[in-house]
Amino acid sequence: MKYLSTRGDTTPRGFSDILLEGLAPDGGLYLPTHYPKVDDATLTRWRGLSYADLAFEILSLYIDDIPAADLKALVHRTYTREVFGTVAIVPLRRVEDGVQIEALSNGPTLAFKDMAMQLLGNLFEYELARRGEELNILGATSGDTGSAAEYAMRGKRGVRVFMLSPKGRMSAFQQAQMFSLQDANIHNLSIEGVFDDCQDIVKAVSNDLDFKRRWKIGTVNSINWARLLAQVVYYFAGYCQATKTNAERVSFAVPSGNFGNVCAGHVARMMGLPIHRLVVATNENDVLDEFFRTGTYRVRGTAETHETSSPSMDISKASNFERFVFDLLGRDGARTKALFADAIAKEGGFTLTADEFARVAGFGFVSGRSTHADRLATIRDAWQRCGTMIDTHTADGLKVAREHVDAGVPMIVLETALPAKFAETIREALGREPERPAGLEGIEALPKRFTVLPADTDRVKAYIEAHCV
Repeated sequence: MKYLSTRGDTTPRGFSDILLEGLAPDGGLYLPTHYPKVDDATLTRWRGLSYADLAFEILSLYIDDIPAADLKALVHRTYTREVFGTVAIVPLRRVEDGVQIEALSNGPTLAFKDMAMQLLGNLFEYELARRGEELNILGATSGDTGSAAEYAMRGKRGVRVFMLSPKGRMSAFQQAQMFSLQDANIHNLSIEGVFDDCQDIVKAVSNDLDFKRRWKIGTVNSINWARLLAQVVYYFAGYCQATKTNAERVSFAVPSGNFGNVCAGHVARMMGLPIHRLVVATNENDVLDEFFRTGTYRVRGTAETHETSSPSMDISKASNFERFVFDLLGRDGARTKALFADAIAKEGGFTLTADEFARVAGFGFVSGRSTHADRLATIRDAWQRCGTMIDTHTADGLKVAREHVDAGVPMIVLETALPAKFAETIREALGREPERPAGLEGIEALPKRFTVLPADTDRVKAYIEAHCV
């Protein structure tokens, strides 16, 4: 299996090369040259596998430059009951008739990002040791990616983490998870701006090829294909739990900001998983909902990016969206580059042609929007009527999921995080504190270690240089 760029660079690269690279040299995102098809017999066989064995089977279709025995050992070291709390790893729980939640937030940082990041940490350490190299990871977070990456990379040999987050725009719990880490290889940079400013800096640094190579810069954001690939696994796992035969279809509702989580569902569907609908749920930052309704992708600036009670989705420039559009356009790298490198830079967005937009329906996507009032109502209803407590982002997913339920088709809402991470809104909705897992009481009071910087690429580069010696 080889990988190519969404912007036309067809130089064949192996998985281990793009694992450490992040963005392609032309600024595009990596995708496999093709999506392996999963036939009926294979899907039937996969139904009886543990989560770790299922992950090995799926990853093996895309990774052929790591010996199978080594890959299997890495996967089994990652997906354990000790790390994720249950043997099932991602169990389903019923909300109401036809609707279930897939529990993805039982890892170390209580967010779905752990599902991929724990594997990424082990893959990085393995590959760097194999090459005798080091890696400086540069990432941006709107809340959960940062802590998941830092907990996965802390203490890993040959790895430093430089994580950018928008100053004052995460929950107190999210901030404490990141800033309380005292590990020498972890660097938290609090950027005076919004998430999109952080993401723009990461991309600007990654596009400076000389700097990137000199300081060995890699990424853990979902622009890294390895992270998205790991997320494909839980779509198959959720499907196998929700159905008894391969003749059945399911829909997935996915709270979406950067489009990485739902893009993994797109990959699973392209592989042949019987997915009826991929439901994209946004908050007030509804760039993606607008696209799926109109065919127009209009990036918002900092002033137009709302600060909401589902802060991990306060994103107005969805990096992974380029991967889907590349597939939508028949993998036309030149057209994709014209839209994402040129039209966005010059005009702040683009509108698909009528013929291009007509193709969207064939990929199963629908969308919807949720507001703070919707969030509160959904959290309250799920608790009082259904007996389940959900976080603010999962509430966005459930609200929009209910608008797209089809008779006879199970709807699986992907859980984003545990309610403990967003206590303020839970208190507003329910008048009570969310439960916290043992050991996380008082995390907000721990000493914090972070550096405040302006939204300036050169200042971030200077910080990296000063802390890599």
